[in-house]
Amino acid sequence: MNLRRRLAWLPLAAFLAGFLPAAPSLAAEPGSEHMLAHRAAYRLKLDSVRDNASIEQAEGIMLFEVIDACDAWASRQRFTLLVGDRDGNIVETTSDYATLEAKDGSSLRFSLTQMTGGAVTSRVAGEATITANGGRIRYQEPAATEEELPAGTILPMIHTIRSLAAARAGQRIFVAPLFDGTSADGAQDTTTIISGGWLAPQPNANFPLLATLSSARMRIAFFDRNTTGQGGGAATPDYEVSMRYYENGVADELKMDFGEFVVDGRLGELQPIPSPC
Repeated sequence: MNLRRRLAWLPLAAFLAGFLPAAPSLAAEPGSEHMLAHRAAYRLKLDSVRDNASIEQAEGIMLFEVIDACDAWASRQRFTLLVGDRDGNIVETTSDYATLEAKDGSSLRFSLTQMTGGAVTSRVAGEATITANGGRIRYQEPAATEEELPAGTILPMIHTIRSLAAARAGQRIFVAPLFDGTSADGAQDTTTIISGGWLAPQPNANFPLLATLSSARMRIAFFDRNTTGQGGGAATPDYEVSMRYYENGVADELKMDFGEFVVDGRLGELQPIPSPC
């Protein structure tokens, strides 16, 4: 089972020291000011299994951290998932994914290491630059290669910000090519379905920080451009995830669809990180 893209969606000081932009960035993407630098922990458990699938159990944890690095967002995501089948075999997959994304959406530095059963199964690292015509990826791992990005490609934090803006504006669908650095296969097409509109604040006894915030429920489908060509949406998604996104970028009530099975991710801990800027 290849969960490379699916698991990755990160010591951080050393990462920042090597990856901070050399020059000041352009104006930040509108909406960046609403994003919350934070640490979050999610408890993962099996939600459902497709017919004829051999999966019988799945559980784990996902730790996510995003730091305001002034001209950029530094993020780290660590993921551990234990998957068991009907024969009693249990496989542990871990993912450690780090990015530094310019707030103007012009560049992304990325690093991903994935392990299965204690052995490294994937390493991806490099840098991407975004231009009016698409941009370019320069990979360092798994090999020193370069690849063009399609026109309109956006980066992960920009995708979150624009998805929230679309929900706030009453849109039901947001479509864009996305590059997140989780694969050596380049960008993916994404289709985001927004259901229920822009939701008013709701009581939240577990996380009062979120109780005063509006939110939107979304389902994001990822399509492999090497299989579907351009535009996405016409073929079966490579992966789907649904969640409730709060207006500050915090996600809750995750459902991660891996094809054979679906994993539920519940927010267990949430801690804001003060900005040094």
